[in-house]
Amino acid sequence: MKTILLSAAVSLVVALLGTPVAIRVFSRRGYGQEIRADGPAGHASKRGTPTMGGTVIIIASLVGYLVGHLITGDPPSASGLLVLFLMTGLGLVGFADDFIKLYMQRSLGLRSGAKLMGQAIVGVIFAVLALHFPDGYDLTPASTHLSFLEDFGISVGPVFFVVWVILMVAATSNGVNLTDGLDGLATGATTLVLAAYVIIGTWQYREDCTLALASNCYNVRDPLDIAIVAAVVMAACFGFLWWNAPPAKIFMGDTGSLALGGVLAGLAIVSRTELLLALLGGLFAIITMSVVIQVGSFKLTGKRVFRMAPLQHHFELAGWAETTIVVRFWLIAGMFVALGLGVFYVGWFPK
Repeated sequence: MKTILLSAAVSLVVALLGTPVAIRVFSRRGYGQEIRADGPAGHASKRGTPTMGGTVIIIASLVGYLVGHLITGDPPSASGLLVLFLMTGLGLVGFADDFIKLYMQRSLGLRSGAKLMGQAIVGVIFAVLALHFPDGYDLTPASTHLSFLEDFGISVGPVFFVVWVILMVAATSNGVNLTDGLDGLATGATTLVLAAYVIIGTWQYREDCTLALASNCYNVRDPLDIAIVAAVVMAACFGFLWWNAPPAKIFMGDTGSLALGGVLAGLAIVSRTELLLALLGGLFAIITMSVVIQVGSFKLTGKRVFRMAPLQHHFELAGWAETTIVVRFWLIAGMFVALGLGVFYVGWFPK
């Protein structure tokens, strides 16, 4: 437990002190955000705000994780390292997207096909490695079963599992990416889901089948390290959010949103709560569905359901203040997290 607190503290300090350094460096280099021409008029004032702040979240998370383990002497786990790899790999895809936007001076970076290809490559590497590195109880970081509160059903096999991971990674990282667009919205919502995974990982560690004699227990490879990873990324988001809160002095860009989506997908896979993530991240699911509905409706009928998609921009055009939308969406995210944790806890009781 000391490792959780120490790692999170280091990550928080690095993010809190490192973000203003990044703001100065990115500002001097002219790494300012480009704004969509068809976006809300109020966003014009955000043009030129430093972006790619997700690099700070990634670096703070890695430093916090490694320093915490180094000081306490606890060895890093395969599960923890794989989730951090997924975060970093997707962060690099997002960095390429952000850099193209800045270099070409436009609001669009990588083409959608290239971005999905990058996400798929990182997802495949993660999926293949996650089925290796068994511990002394022959548990690997991931399993080929689908999971909700734990694994269920028959094994889907390694090939379908890789496809499933690609879908999860793409859906989650793009969901966080679509939610990013208002100051602090995606960062705050992600922080709430990460807090849930700190609780889930800690609870699974207490009820680990290799340690507990309870009738209900969890076959998870590295539950405590799962909680540590969630804690360091959550702390990094806290430190970044100090500077990203309205009015934001820096944006995390696709570097941050894809990385954070990757962390959530990775945590769900290694903690055997893949389908539960759809509930814990309910806000991301709603915002993603708003885009699907908007595009589908326009293609089928030529009419739009919302004033603008993603959903947060609909409320902007309806006259809601940006801070009002952010706080209310945080509340919605919090309610989904509370519901998801409630379902997780109830599912632990003996049937």
